[in-house]
Amino acid sequence: MKIYLDLFTAWFKMGLFTFGGGYAMLPMIQKEVIEKYKWATEDEVMDYYAIGQCTPGIIAVNTATFVGYKVKGYLGGIVATLGVVSPSLIIITLITTLISNFSQLEVVQHALQGIQVAVCVLMFVAVEKLLKKGVKDPWTFLIFAAAFALKRLTDLSTVILVILAGIAGYVLFLTRQGKEAEE
Repeated sequence: MKIYLDLFTAWFKMGLFTFGGGYAMLPMIQKEVIEKYKWATEDEVMDYYAIGQCTPGIIAVNTATFVGYKVKGYLGGIVATLGVVSPSLIIITLITTLISNFSQLEVVQHALQGIQVAVCVLMFVAVEKLLKKGVKDPWTFLIFAAAFALKRLTDLSTVILVILAGIAGYVLFLTRQGKEAEE
């Protein structure tokens, strides 16, 4: 029973203290899931993020579901998912009842601007970690650069981009495997 409580509590904290979505959550996932509880490795979390990016739904919810499922099967996935979404449900319910009264206050507007800046920092740190972990050599940098260029210069769907990058990674794997077999 303790494992379910740990799953719920850890993901509840991440859902409560992470502003800006799944990418901003990466530092807390690193601390809780990888370092504290050792429910997943860095590589596994990267895989969950990649899969979460190209499946329907919110990345944070998808990642919580994947980690919870890995730890304790279907029930673990449900508990982790409930943990990560509960803070948002509670906070959104409270905010919607109060927002019409306070949204025009200057102090509220400035506070939200400050929060946006902090979220940008969290997202930058998360992207930096993803970049260091995902770009391991010149070939993976080439995949990164091509994906970045395609996203910036075209209207290509994120799903298509992730699929193309996956295909490129698989081709790279096959090429490396073929070279190792020759040697």
